[in-house]
Amino acid sequence: MIKKLATVKTYSAKLADIKKNWLIIDGTNLVLGRLASELARLLKGKHKPTYTPHMDCGDNVIVINADKVALTGDKLNPKDGKIYYHHTGFPGGIKSNTAGKIMAGKRPEMVLKKAVQRMITRNILGDRQMSNLYVYAGDKHPHEAQKPEKYDFASKNKKNTK
Repeated sequence: MIKKLATVKTYSAKLADIKKNWLIIDGTNLVLGRLASELARLLKGKHKPTYTPHMDCGDNVIVINADKVALTGDKLNPKDGKIYYHHTGFPGGIKSNTAGKIMAGKRPEMVLKKAVQRMITRNILGDRQMSNLYVYAGDKHPHEAQKPEKYDFASKNKKNTK
């Protein structure tokens, strides 16, 4: 006699089922790579039981004090530290900048944004998820009306802070 096995259905979130929360993280003395991987996880929605890979079910995340994010090792060294490259599109147009120069310049939040962007999928869904990330160099942000909840990433592991 053959027993019929119980079928298990895979859950797939619908647009009406998705609930986006607003989270705020203070980046003071947090390690860049660890913070970036946690932000990518929150933006994708992998921390929720209703995670669906093809839907934007992640939260809206605000990061303040991104200019005080810590880089480990010798990455801030202006001579042989971490180097960011971009190309202008013209022949011989490769440009480079070090992490130390960017962190000391006008837009230090770009180091954190670029780290998170490189951990998110490179497609339309990834662009939509990145639009839910708001990074500010100072401690002020214009999202008070959304009543963001404080997300304490530093207390999750002692290695998260420097």
